[in-house]
Formats: sequence, structure tokens, C-alpha cells
Amino acid sequence: MEITANLILGDCKEELKQLEENSIDLIVTSPPYADQRKNTYGGIHPNKYVEWFLPISKELLRVLKPSGTFILNIKERVFYGERHTYVLELILAMRNQGWLWTEEYMWCKKNSYPGKWPNRFRDSWERLLQFNKTKRFKMLQEAVMVTMGDWARTRLRNLSAADKIRDESKVGSGFGKNVSNWLGRDKVYPTNVLHMATECNNKKHSAVFPESLPEWFIKLFTEQQDWVLDPFMGSGATIKASQRLRRNSIGIEIKKDYYNFVSSEIQPKKYYLLEKKKRYEINRNS
Repeated sequence: MEITANLILGDCKEELKQLEENSIDLIVTSPPYADQRKNTYGGIHPNKYVEWFLPISKELLRVLKPSGTFILNIKERVFYGERHTYVLELILAMRNQGWLWTEEYMWCKKNSYPGKWPNRFRDSWERLLQFNKTKRFKMLQEAVMVTMGDWARTRLRNLSAADKIRDESKVGSGFGKNVSNWLGRDKVYPTNVLHMATECNNKKHSAVFPESLPEWFIKLFTEQQDWVLDPFMGSGATIKASQRLRRNSIGIEIKKDYYNFVSSEIQPKKYYLLEKKKRYEINRNS
């Protein structure tokens, strides 16, 4: 099995046009936040952010497979004493562009350093927005299951009659639960809050996310030999995680220093013994 890591030096707005339509299984990226990373990417004014990003998201929509997923790591910045709305505006604009805003995950940073501000507390979480082209997308939920946890020892010890039947939601949402379904299991499905430490070694980059972050989504939304794209490659966390998990990848980076740094750490091709593919589940929620 040959696994390819294709690194491209250039502006993703232009380089994405060279990729084939419906060729990518997963996009995971963290673009420059508004007016931040000025020393590396020049910064984009919050009022201009949506206008700047939409041509890029248009190309991402074109190259993503109908069964694929786009994970966008982004966070509103404080602008003149209040949170700017450019992320919310971007979500609405991308929906008008044809994207489905399927889910939102929260990256809770376990090792944020303390600080003090006059009118707010430490910013210790970031958005991970999930977009899709269709409602039927590839999702391997079993690949990211977690251990049951200590709560099961007491909660499942003495089940009531209500715990043994489907208990419908009291708010009329149509959702329900049967607690007894979890008897005898050692793993459960995770929540949409990801508790992960930040990358302490900045690897010559101004904003590095940990490899464990893209790795989690790569496991959830792709299989071996699938294609993963990061149009803002930076320090190469997505590319490194993809190669380690035997996924093909494409990384685009406009800054030559970062491109050279990742190129020095990534082999363009790696070879592995071929493993039998597992069947994946198509999300059928409407």
C-alpha cells in the first residue's frame, strides 16, 4: 500500500483550483483568525473575513466528495471590547454557498496558562465546525469510542424499571434513552467536547494545534488510503497525523519557511502492508 503526502507551496485560493472535483474525503484546517498571526500571514480584518474566506470555501466545496466532511477550526476574536460576529456570519454565508452546517465540536484546552483581564476570563476553548455537502456522509463512530468511565459502576448497578425501557424526552424532542443498553459494555460513544492539550512546542509556527486534534477527526471520518486535505498546512499536524494513520494527504502552505519545515519532516511516499478495509456507516440522519 502506497501512502502519498503531497505538499504544495502557494496560495490555497489558487492551488485548490488544480485539485480534481469530488476527490477529497476529509478537510481539516485552521485558517488565520481575523487580525491575528499578522507577523506570519498579514492578518485579515474581521469585517473582511467572510469576503476573504468564501472563495476558498467555494473551492473546498468543489473538491470534497459528497460523502466527505470539512472540519474548520476557528474562533471569534475580541474586537473593540466585544466578540466580533465574523464566525457566525461565515457560517450563514457558507450555508448560502451550499454547505450544510452539520455539527459543532468544542476543543477544550486542558493546559491553558492562567491570565487576568478586566472584563473576561481565560479563553480556553475553540470551535471545530463540521460542514458537509450532503446529509449522507462517511462516519466511523466506533473508531473514536472511549472507555465507559467510573460513572458506570454506580449508575448501572441498580437499574430502575424506567432504566430498562426507552425513556422518552420530557421536552418532546423525540429523543430518548434506555440506560440498560449500556450493561456489559466497556466503551461508549464520545461527546462533542474534545479535551486536548495545546501544542507547547510551537515548531516554528505562530499557532500550532496538536496532532491529536486532526487525528481524532481522521479516525472518525476516513479509512486507510482515503484523501485528507489541509489548505492552511502550517506546521503540518494534519499531514503528519494522516501519514501515521495511512491516509493520503495534501497540504497547501503559502509561507515558504513553514513549507520547508514540513517538507524536512515528511516523506512524500510511504509503503505499508495492505490491510483489509472495514465497512463504514453512512450517517442517515435527516
